[in-house]
Amino acid sequence: MSTTSTASAVPVADGGHASASAAAKRAARRRVALVWAGRIGLAAFVIGGWQAFTTWGIVDPFFFGQPSGIWQRLIDLFQNGTEFGSFYANIWTTIQEALIGFALGAGTGVVFGVALGQSRYLSDVLGPYIKMVNAIPRIVLGSIFIVAFGIGVTPKILLAAVLVFFIVFFNAFQGVREVDRNILANARVLGASQLQIIRHVIVPSALTWIIASLHSAFGFAIVGALVGEVLGAQSGLGLVIKTAQNNFDPNGVFATMLVIAVIVLGAEWLIGKLEHRLLSWRPPAPTEANSL
Repeated sequence: MSTTSTASAVPVADGGHASASAAAKRAARRRVALVWAGRIGLAAFVIGGWQAFTTWGIVDPFFFGQPSGIWQRLIDLFQNGTEFGSFYANIWTTIQEALIGFALGAGTGVVFGVALGQSRYLSDVLGPYIKMVNAIPRIVLGSIFIVAFGIGVTPKILLAAVLVFFIVFFNAFQGVREVDRNILANARVLGASQLQIIRHVIVPSALTWIIASLHSAFGFAIVGALVGEVLGAQSGLGLVIKTAQNNFDPNGVFATMLVIAVIVLGAEWLIGKLEHRLLSWRPPAPTEANSL
C-alpha cells in the first residue's frame, strides 16, 4: 500500500515541477514583451510628439530639428558623405580613436588600480598626484594634447584614454581594497606567491568592480574622441557635428548623435557579453544594472 502511494507521488511531484517551470518561462516571456512594448511605446511617444510639435509650429524646427528631417539628413550623410570624406570613414575614425583610447585607458587603469590597491605606500605617494590630474578639466587636457601632437588621431586617443583611465582606476583600486583579507591570508599560508595571489585571488575578486566600470568607460572614450575632434581634427564624427553646428543644421547634429548612440549601445552589448563570460562563476543577483 505504501509502495503504491510513494510511486504515485513521484509523477505528481514531477508534474508540479514541470508546471511551475513552464509558468516561470511564460512569466519571463511576458515580462520581456512588456518591457519591449514599453520601450517602443516611449520612443514612439517622444518621436511622434517631437514631429507633431515641430509640424504645428509649437517648437521651431530651425533650432531643434525634426525627426523626418533628421532621417533624411542621415540618409544623405550615408549616401553622399561629408566634405571631409565618406560618412563611413568619419565613423571609423571616431571608433578607431575610441577603441584604442579605451584599451589604453582600461589597461593602465587596471594595472595602476591593482598596484596601488595592494600597496599603501604607493597609494600615499601617488594618490595626491592622481587626484590633482583628475581635477584638471578634460577640455584643457585636450587642448594641451592638440598643441603637443597636432590634429591627428594621437591627441584624441590620449584624451579618450585619460577619461577611461580614471573611471577604471578608481573602480579597480576600490575592488582590490574590498578583497576579503581572510582569503588573502589563507592563500599566503598555503604558499601562494604574490603573482599567484594577484592572478587567482585579487584580480578575480576585483573583476566585478572592473567590469562595472567598463560599461560607462566606453561612453567616456567616445566623449574623449569627440571632444578632441571638435577642438581640432581632419575627420571624425566630432568634426561632422561641429560643421553642422556652424552651418545651423540641427538635423545634421541629431543624425550624427543617433549614429554615436548606436555605436555606444553596440559596445555596451559586447561588454555585457564579456561580463557574462568572465563572471559566469558568480551567482546571479538581481542588481539594478542587470534590470536595465
